Amino acid sequence: MYPSVAQGSYENCCLKYASAKKTIRRHVTSYRVQETDGGCNIPAVVLTLKKTRLICVDPRLPWPSELLI
Repeated sequence: MYPSVAQGSYENCCLKYASAKKTIRRHVTSYRVQETDGGCNIPAVVLTLKKTRLICVDPRLPWPSELLI
């Protein structure tokens, strides 16, 4: 994850997408959706992996959308 703290805000935001493969799904423990409101400039699906590692993926890819269903 590429977190950023916007000026005047304490929100963690993704600044760019990681090049994650579909096979990473088996390591996902949770996720959240980042919207483009507030201090965040890009939409993203923020995946929490085992060992609490965070990565940001493009929500327009087909496989992150499957997680949201």
